[in-house]
Amino acid sequence: MTREKQTRSEQREAARAKAKALREQHKKGEARKRLALQFGVGGAVIAVIALVAFALVSGANKETAVPANFSYNDGIKIGTNLEAFTPDYTPAPGEAGTNVPNIQIYLDYQCPFCRDFELPNSSQIESWVSKGVATIEIHPISFLDGRGTPNEYSSRAANAAVCVAELSPNSFFKYNSLLFANQPEEGTAGPSNSELFDRAKEAGIANEAGIKSCIDEKRYGAWISTITTKALNENIPGTEYKVEGTPFVMVNNEPFKTEVNADFYSPARFAQFLQSVTVN
Repeated sequence: MTREKQTRSEQREAARAKAKALREQHKKGEARKRLALQFGVGGAVIAVIALVAFALVSGANKETAVPANFSYNDGIKIGTNLEAFTPDYTPAPGEAGTNVPNIQIYLDYQCPFCRDFELPNSSQIESWVSKGVATIEIHPISFLDGRGTPNEYSSRAANAAVCVAELSPNSFFKYNSLLFANQPEEGTAGPSNSELFDRAKEAGIANEAGIKSCIDEKRYGAWISTITTKALNENIPGTEYKVEGTPFVMVNNEPFKTEVNADFYSPARFAQFLQSVTVN
């Protein structure tokens, strides 16, 4: 049976519901922590609890791998020649210098509206960024898990993208595009981890063994969950806006919105918006 695609309004409601569930999960976790502390009666018991707490914290730290290349409000920034900004590398300025418009996109890899924006706009954005007349920040989040599949494609694809960004950063832009060009239907299991890895090889990755291991172990799953909660519940730094649905597109912290829904996906309309923000 074919699943009917959600409207943007329904997707916003789903995002709010996901945010509420994540908040409640966080509160329960905090309550469990407080309860554990209340059982510290007597020196011996306190010592045991301290050891257990240390083990739990140590384990949590091991599980929560934090990517180094997502240092732009939990996004990765791409510049001239589609090269990634990393702690050790800054792409050379392009023909327009360093003061260029910065495109910011919050996305979910199983979101059909993200694909509807990506496919018609990708070649235009690629041209701008490659020439250095714009930069782009890409912020993968995941709130479409658990909707008809136990395989959690939304978070698996986000994790795979982060793995590529960390271990072969200059392949990230192409991998991001390939994920949308081959997007599965919303609510389905989606490609396996092996297929996600094959797509990464198609993007020309380096360090294949490291990326395969990263994808298979879902190394950044906990981090993706954390930054998704943050994006859906807190204002984007430097703005008064929250991510209420995907794609959430901004240029220089100004959100891209259109009165007519179809215009949102128009490359000409987006180019006009980028120009207006840059002039202002």
